[in-house]
Amino acid sequence: MQEDKSTWPPRIVVCVGAVVRKQEKVLLVRQAEGHSLAGEWSIPWGVVEPGEAPDQAALRETAEESGVTAVMEGLLGYQQFPWETAVALIFLCRHLSGTPTADGIETDAAAYFSLEELSTLGEPVEEWCAWLIRRVLLGKAHLIPPLPENPEAPLAAFF
Repeated sequence: MQEDKSTWPPRIVVCVGAVVRKQEKVLLVRQAEGHSLAGEWSIPWGVVEPGEAPDQAALRETAEESGVTAVMEGLLGYQQFPWETAVALIFLCRHLSGTPTADGIETDAAAYFSLEELSTLGEPVEEWCAWLIRRVLLGKAHLIPPLPENPEAPLAAFF
């Protein structure tokens, strides 16, 4: 059977998210007006740009949306979305520098929250992000650390 060249290779959007910890708190950004989650708090995330590695995209999105520079600790997981054209890779990161500051374009607020602060926020938090943050802060998440001795180094590898 001959391949249909118009549909090969298949296309899928790869999204990335970053759960950035600073002590016992996690970074959240509030989505600005004009975005699909406007007014809701979520982890920083976005789409991997052409030619960009997913781990670097997660760090870039974090810096762009919150003004925070983070360092990668490992891969938390993979999430398939209800629509079939997008998947997400979610990374655990550690705060390195910067004060949470909204970019004024995609986000209109940025801050670190503890579990207690999250539960009394009084503003909407995107449901999946709230679930994930609770897992991380309660120590229920499973981290796949980077593997620097991988023969493909310095490219990122998580096993």
